[in-house]
Amino acid sequence: MTAENDRTRRTRRKILAVAAGGTMVIAAGAIGAGDAVAAGSAPVTALSAASLDPTVAPGGNFNLSVWELQLPIGSPGSPTTIPPSQLKGASGYTNPAYFWTDKNDGSMTFWDPESGVTTPNSNYARSELREMNANGSAADWSLSGTHKLSATLRIVSVTKNVCVGQIHLGSGGSSTKPLLELYYHSNGDVVLGLEKSPDGGQDTYTLTNVPLGTQWSYVIAIVGGKIQITVNGNTKSYSIASGFNAYHQYFKAGDYNQSSSSSTSNGAKVKFYALTVAHG
Repeated sequence: MTAENDRTRRTRRKILAVAAGGTMVIAAGAIGAGDAVAAGSAPVTALSAASLDPTVAPGGNFNLSVWELQLPIGSPGSPTTIPPSQLKGASGYTNPAYFWTDKNDGSMTFWDPESGVTTPNSNYARSELREMNANGSAADWSLSGTHKLSATLRIVSVTKNVCVGQIHLGSGGSSTKPLLELYYHSNGDVVLGLEKSPDGGQDTYTLTNVPLGTQWSYVIAIVGGKIQITVNGNTKSYSIASGFNAYHQYFKAGDYNQSSSSSTSNGAKVKFYALTVAHG
């Protein structure tokens, strides 16, 4: 196959989102082999214009040099992690069961079953990215300044709800809690969970509803000492409890399933079409 034919083939595989009567729809054939409709799943109703290459590892489409991957496998209490050095680049790490590039739309795809290895402080397994610094050390930033995690994604399947973005506590104390978590529920509700204090307890706020299988976007940010959450262009602000001021933070993003059982077939599948981090 010539290089020109190869480029043409890839171009034809790219799926373009089309606006029709205010509703995003997609061209036929956008549902990949990995998207077979099962319990708790739904057909796709929107997909980003494909600038992603479906033939490379996730690191070829996304800057994974500032992320570490946790998988739902490994030893009890000690999940397998993949460092940035192995994730980055077009030939970077991929896992056909838990973390791969969708061959139809190029999305960075996460799968997380209800049965899987968890961390000591959680009952739920995850296929999730943890923010790192460019030098390979763990990210650990203060609440001062501006910090943004931006994503475009869609949820293909979920049994109960799945966390797709976090600000998690780092150094500064003994708490292993998040500052906030962004959840997607099986009924389509996008819900913000804000921790009341480093000791625990979470207040929840329903932000919007996005039908299962539909593309949406979020920005999780700390701006001027406050939390700003933007979903599909709509922004809401929240105060940060004073107990968190002593802590540094880091971002997490991916597929952190919020239900557990002995099932290896029930779980959550999450596809990312864009994922960026910015600090200023």
